[in-house]
Amino acid sequence: MTNLEKYKNVFCETLQLSEDKLSGLKYQDVELWDSVGHMTLTAALEEAFDIMMETDDIIDLSSYEKGIEILQTKYGIEF
Repeated sequence: MTNLEKYKNVFCETLQLSEDKLSGLKYQDVELWDSVGHMTLTAALEEAFDIMMETDDIIDLSSYEKGIEILQTKYGIEF
Protein backbone atom coordinates (compact mmCIF):
# COMPACT_ATOMS: atom_id res chain seq x y z
CA MET A 1 0.00 0.00 0.00
CA THR A 2 1.39 3.41 -0.94
CA ASN A 3 1.52 6.31 1.49
CA LEU A 4 -1.21 8.07 -0.49
CA GLU A 5 -3.44 5.01 -0.20
CA LYS A 6 -2.79 4.86 3.56
CA TYR A 7 -3.58 8.56 3.86
CA LYS A 8 -6.82 8.23 1.88
CA ASN A 9 -7.85 5.20 3.93
CA VAL A 10 -7.38 7.09 7.20
CA PHE A 11 -9.63 9.91 6.00
CA CYS A 12 -12.24 7.56 4.49
CA GLU A 13 -12.44 5.30 7.55
CA THR A 14 -12.25 8.01 10.21
CA LEU A 15 -14.70 10.39 8.57
CA GLN A 16 -16.84 7.66 6.94
CA LEU A 17 -16.46 9.14 3.47
CA SER A 18 -15.99 7.71 0.01
CA GLU A 19 -12.74 8.54 -1.75
CA ASP A 20 -14.48 10.83 -4.25
CA LYS A 21 -15.38 13.23 -1.39
CA LEU A 22 -11.76 13.83 -0.26
CA SER A 23 -10.55 16.38 -2.79
CA GLY A 24 -11.06 19.87 -1.38
CA LEU A 25 -12.34 18.53 1.96
CA LYS A 26 -11.90 21.02 4.80
CA TYR A 27 -12.24 20.86 8.56
CA GLN A 28 -15.92 20.89 9.58
CA ASP A 29 -17.14 20.31 6.00
CA VAL A 30 -18.66 17.04 7.20
CA GLU A 31 -20.34 16.18 10.47
CA LEU A 32 -17.69 13.74 11.66
CA TRP A 33 -14.83 16.21 11.18
CA ASP A 34 -15.59 18.22 14.30
CA SER A 35 -13.14 18.81 17.17
CA VAL A 36 -13.43 15.22 18.44
CA GLY A 37 -13.20 13.84 14.91
CA HIS A 38 -10.12 15.99 14.35
CA MET A 39 -8.32 14.34 17.26
CA THR A 40 -9.43 10.90 16.08
CA LEU A 41 -8.14 11.70 12.59
CA THR A 42 -4.83 12.94 13.99
CA ALA A 43 -4.39 9.79 16.09
CA ALA A 44 -5.14 7.60 13.08
CA LEU A 45 -2.60 9.48 10.95
CA GLU A 46 0.03 9.16 13.68
CA GLU A 47 -0.58 5.43 13.90
CA ALA A 48 -0.64 4.88 10.13
CA PHE A 49 2.63 6.72 9.57
CA ASP A 50 4.31 5.92 12.90
CA ILE A 51 4.82 9.58 13.81
CA MET A 52 3.95 11.92 16.66
CA MET A 53 2.53 15.17 15.32
CA GLU A 54 3.38 18.45 16.97
CA THR A 55 0.53 20.54 18.39
CA ASP A 56 0.98 23.29 15.78
CA ASP A 57 0.70 20.73 12.99
CA ILE A 58 -2.47 19.26 14.49
CA ILE A 59 -3.98 22.74 14.58
CA ASP A 60 -2.81 23.48 11.01
CA LEU A 61 -4.42 20.30 9.66
CA SER A 62 -7.30 22.22 8.15
CA SER A 63 -7.93 20.28 4.95
CA TYR A 64 -7.24 17.01 3.17
CA GLU A 65 -4.59 18.69 1.02
CA LYS A 66 -3.00 20.54 3.95
CA GLY A 67 -2.48 17.22 5.72
CA ILE A 68 -0.44 15.90 2.79
CA GLU A 69 1.64 19.09 2.82
CA ILE A 70 2.29 18.82 6.58
CA LEU A 71 3.25 15.15 6.39
CA GLN A 72 5.62 15.79 3.49
CA THR A 73 7.37 18.89 4.78
CA LYS A 74 7.44 18.23 8.52
CA TYR A 75 7.67 14.44 8.73
CA GLY A 76 9.43 13.44 5.48
CA ILE A 77 6.61 11.25 4.23
CA GLU A 78 6.62 10.89 0.45
CA PHE A 79 3.40 10.75 -1.54
